[in-house]
Amino acid sequence: MNLAANLTASAEVLREKTALKLDDVEMSYGALDVASARLAALLRERGVGPGDRVGVMLPNVPEFAVVYYGVVRAGAVVVPMNVLLKEREVAFYLSDSGARMLFAWHGFAEAAEAGARGLPVECVFVMPGEFARLLSGARPEFALVERAADDTAVILYTSGTTGTPKGAELTHSNLSSNVAAVVRLHSFGENDVLLGALPLFHSFGQTCSMNAAVASGATLSLIPRFDAGRALDTIERDRATVFQGVPTMYSAMLHHPRRDAFDVSTLRVCVSGGASLPAEVLRGFEEEFGCTLLEGYGLSETSPVASSNRPDRERRPGSVGMPIEGVSMRIVDEDGADVPAGSRGEIVIRGPNVMKGYWRRPDATAEVMRDGWFRTGDVGVMDDDGYFFIVDRLKELIIRGGYNVYPREIEEVLYEHPAVREVAVVGVPDPELGEEVAAAVALKDGAAVDEESLREFVKARVAAYKYPRRISFFDELPKGPSGKIVKREISLPATAASRGEVGQEA
Repeated sequence: MNLAANLTASAEVLREKTALKLDDVEMSYGALDVASARLAALLRERGVGPGDRVGVMLPNVPEFAVVYYGVVRAGAVVVPMNVLLKEREVAFYLSDSGARMLFAWHGFAEAAEAGARGLPVECVFVMPGEFARLLSGARPEFALVERAADDTAVILYTSGTTGTPKGAELTHSNLSSNVAAVVRLHSFGENDVLLGALPLFHSFGQTCSMNAAVASGATLSLIPRFDAGRALDTIERDRATVFQGVPTMYSAMLHHPRRDAFDVSTLRVCVSGGASLPAEVLRGFEEEFGCTLLEGYGLSETSPVASSNRPDRERRPGSVGMPIEGVSMRIVDEDGADVPAGSRGEIVIRGPNVMKGYWRRPDATAEVMRDGWFRTGDVGVMDDDGYFFIVDRLKELIIRGGYNVYPREIEEVLYEHPAVREVAVVGVPDPELGEEVAAAVALKDGAAVDEESLREFVKARVAAYKYPRRISFFDELPKGPSGKIVKREISLPATAASRGEVGQEA
């Protein structure tokens, strides 16, 4: 098998149809098929064979798909890389994966070239026009290199919240099965236009946007970097039917000052993932945009989709739905035993979407793969009807004076305040309690609220040990490449509540 078969199958019957769009630039399925076949030939000419790793450091441009499918159809392994990586990070990705080549966008050539220096890596800098001329010199290799189902197609490096990033090996079978499940779940077809606002180097954008669009014969309209105004404008211009994003994108579009000026009536389904979607954002978005918003759940290690709400079934606020077709999920205790419905535990996953393992990290693989189940590190609850709810990350759990505080619960309460746009709740060291609850807050444009009022708002809604004693205000919260809030990059002022206040209420 070969993941690129999705492209060749669509190109066979939809050669003239637009596969990719970036503003006025359009690429048909036939053109994408030919260009990726030329890329496969170029790789072979330069000594890259099946199983060799190839770095891809490109933004959301049509050339990303050309390189991605060219590498895969040649039987090589794609190593997607964030275009904002610095020299040291580029060097790590290339050396750890043992990449033979690197395709990097011309605008980021300096960091890419510096990172590859001293390594046996050939750099190809991609610039529109010049890149097309480079490919035109290669005779297209239309045949797909046959790969086994468990051969690696992509190595996706996890964000590395602790230590150095680990490369999740996703096989042709992992990705093909997950793409097929996503297409069926949302009934994607050739009449759909997907807005490609998620980074294609990220698992969410790669599987659910690019690969799903290509497999279903849909059109993918790309945005190089997310901006709420541009997203709304592109939905109107291209009559997009599908939007996929992380919660901060939905919040930004919902609170855009000119959202009413855009015609978004063509949207039929929106999908949220990557982080927990606040219930207030879900309700507000559906009400304002008049479309169905479905929350799902997954990780890079699960290709990424593991569960989702269904368009034809009841949705429950705060739930990430049920496991998708072919996937099993459970809630277990520290020993791996199932916990009763309604009880907290770690989410474990088994299915055709679960990675082969971490690249050259057998110890790390053994740590998360136990008895055929992938330990996610996420705290969850399953209700009596089989709906799953994400409570928090195990590593983000705050233990305040012996009491467990789950940041997600406090964040949900803060999102209910009419002035709050974005929030992240974190634990900070405390000499008496071990950890204290702190909140980083960004307000809506023109909104005002002081720390004490916001603290009292939460205090009235949760147990005394849970509410944030420290609240800090920011214009924006730091975000990762997918738009997800990155808690480890939040720098809070070095102040704390008085011990008298804490002692009286704890």
